[in-house]
Amino acid sequence: MPRLSPRPCRRPYGVWRVFPLVMAAGLVPFAAHAADEALSLDVANDGMISNDDGHYTSGVTFELAFTPGQTHWTQRLARALPDALIEHADGAQYRLVHQIYTPKNIEATELIEDDRPYAGLVYGGVSLYGAKSNAKGHTTTDLHLDVGMVGTSSLADSIQQEVHRVTHSESPQGWDNQLHDEAIVNLGVRRQWWHDISLSGKQLAFGPSASAALGNLYTYASTGYSVRFGDAARSVPSLTPGAASSAGFTAEDGFRWYVFASVEGYYMAQNLLLDGNTFNSSHSVDRREWVGDVSAGFALAWEDWQVRFAALQRSDEFRGQQDPDKFAALKLTKRL
Repeated sequence: MPRLSPRPCRRPYGVWRVFPLVMAAGLVPFAAHAADEALSLDVANDGMISNDDGHYTSGVTFELAFTPGQTHWTQRLARALPDALIEHADGAQYRLVHQIYTPKNIEATELIEDDRPYAGLVYGGVSLYGAKSNAKGHTTTDLHLDVGMVGTSSLADSIQQEVHRVTHSESPQGWDNQLHDEAIVNLGVRRQWWHDISLSGKQLAFGPSASAALGNLYTYASTGYSVRFGDAARSVPSLTPGAASSAGFTAEDGFRWYVFASVEGYYMAQNLLLDGNTFNSSHSVDRREWVGDVSAGFALAWEDWQVRFAALQRSDEFRGQQDPDKFAALKLTKRL
């Protein structure tokens, strides 16, 4: 993808201006015929563990997780898929996501060719989660579909400028160089093999994982290894570019906790946020194909409330990157 100075991005009007609200409203009717619902707010920001304000600078996710009934469309879809992929849906989730990406220097108005493009991303998604027990532990499978937009319709420029105005932070000046509007569709799958051991009244779980994604936003294959210790839970958190995992406590009461750590390596064949627009000339960088993550964190729960903190460090994603990226995510969940 050529590194061309893109034309200034003019904000579109009409349906694309209200696209995030349309998607949010569209998710509501699909929540019928479900049980064990939980509503979550997940906020990610590089400022939680770093002084930098750049690259993956902000993310907000609203999630509705639930156990689908036998007649729910997600359950019917799970049964229609090959048994080798997923036999039935033990859980499902709807989500609405907004993310902001910028170069490190947000005060420059000119195009910064050797740093990542300005990009706003908004999308809605649905996931199916399955689990199977075996003699040594259990296996979890996550299936994901995400549909949305990258570009000016995400309103990322206005949101970041307003947040920085309220917080008296430096004002971003380079959003005229952002990626242009492009619809995105992405499929993802993740499988994790867990070994479960009872230890001092708690559960020690560990094992490898394999993931893949296909779409014009991300196309990759990855493998990793995770360790979790504490009260019984499902999986561990997955941070972007991975879709939302089924991580969370079982529906028990009282005080619960666990800690976790993960490593993961990616072969990235496509990353629109670095490669630039698929059909239009836009800013792009020389992306690295191999990327590695190290993450760790903890989760706490009391009765119907859960809170989780996860921190991640990622190796360089493109040539010329000065420092590895660091960001964290804080998630609050209320069982309904």
